[in-house]
Amino acid sequence: MALDRRQFLKTTLSGAAIATAGGSVWSACCEKTAPNNTTTAELKISFQEGIAPGENLNEKFDFMEKLGVVGFEPGGKGLAGRVEEIKQALNGRNIRVSAICAGFQGFILSTDESVRKQCMDTMKEIITAAGELGSVGVIIVPAFNSQVPVLPHTQETRDFLCEQFTEMGNFAANHNTTVIFEPLNRREAFYLRLVADAASICRDIHNPGVRCMGDFWHMTAEETCDMGAFLSAGEYLQHVHVASRKRRSMPGEDGDADNYVAGFKALKMLGYNKYVSFECGCQGERNTVVPAAVELLRKQWEEA
Repeated sequence: MALDRRQFLKTTLSGAAIATAGGSVWSACCEKTAPNNTTTAELKISFQEGIAPGENLNEKFDFMEKLGVVGFEPGGKGLAGRVEEIKQALNGRNIRVSAICAGFQGFILSTDESVRKQCMDTMKEIITAAGELGSVGVIIVPAFNSQVPVLPHTQETRDFLCEQFTEMGNFAANHNTTVIFEPLNRREAFYLRLVADAASICRDIHNPGVRCMGDFWHMTAEETCDMGAFLSAGEYLQHVHVASRKRRSMPGEDGDADNYVAGFKALKMLGYNKYVSFECGCQGERNTVVPAAVELLRKQWEEA
């Protein structure tokens, strides 16, 4: 067949134009389909208990209030016995309990029924306390790499996980809180590593008491795109953890690597108004490094 040189040139030039415009075409599609709820989005910074300097909760909360930190994320271990202590320390302050960080015993994907029951029972105890404190939810990891023997990574295991979390989610909803799946990097957990995977489980369970979260530290190792990860969670995103992106220290302690703007753009698009909570160590002096980290997040939130 003879080649029509004029038609060939016309076709290839059109293709080149499309390729050149690809970025803008994609952007236009995203602008039309992506959520845009920036007016409802809010950066509500939260600290885990070890972040702020201080000898007791009142000293820590004094420090947090000076920085405008509005969330407190306690650990779940022994939480039931601390409810009144925490309530009293928060009384009259502009700080609320954000999420509860784990603290349960056993693990839900154990091959041993007694270990699974231990996980369910201790989670329900923490969930009850979380409800009393007005927490957004209790963070849980289905299984860490060190927890063995464990159920195999199969569809049957996923179905079983959905069954277990339907029960746990119903219990949480009855206590006006949630359970929150946390994806981890592969060095820490084999089962759940991507935010989208956690969100898909939440979707399949379809329970108001089951939600998921993203952690910038784990996302650094596993996600190809902070924005895509958070947008994949959509309505199921209940909590966010933040740390520096190389050493899991205070944001800013790893220099230019500590960039959260793309993720913050997604949070703004989603109208996210829950908490971004510090879960990290500290290389420098806390009285200096912690305020600088808070300022960095606020600056990048504005840039987003």
